[in-house]
Amino acid sequence: MIILITGASHTGKTAFAQKLLEKYNYPYLSMDHLKMGLIRSGNTSLTPVSEDGALTEYLWPIVCEMIKTAIENEQNLIVEGCYIPFDWAKDFEKVYLDRIKYLCLVMSEHYIQNHFEDIKKFANVIENRIDDECCTMETVLRDNRLILEQCIRHGTEYLLIDEEYPADTSHVGL
Repeated sequence: MIILITGASHTGKTAFAQKLLEKYNYPYLSMDHLKMGLIRSGNTSLTPVSEDGALTEYLWPIVCEMIKTAIENEQNLIVEGCYIPFDWAKDFEKVYLDRIKYLCLVMSEHYIQNHFEDIKKFANVIENRIDDECCTMETVLRDNRLILEQCIRHGTEYLLIDEEYPADTSHVGL
């Protein structure tokens, strides 16, 4: 099984992937780690602050082939990151799609307004964020609103975080 986890910045993608790793013992790939490895090694002229669209265009084809390879080898993998396009399924034949579960994490306006301090507090729970000054309530509200609109437009599955952040991973449905 391949599990794709995406969503806006600060929605807990990495923490959620870590919970899945602990529950199912599936390894996970952070697209941010892949991005930084390719940037630091000089294999791309992109930078950590390049446009998300450019980073998605560069990273997604690589990750697609990694996913196909894992499926062909009957291996499990969790892939998390904001560089998974909403039309991701077009890149896979049915034989692959049957082994992929996609989930987009989206925080509601209500949740963000009532838990913004928690969102900031837990930003470094798994990874250390070097530059997090641009995380404001306004940017988190805007980014989650845009992600929800894209989920609806593309008919992709999403988990709306509205009252409390999910304590377990039961809604993934493995």
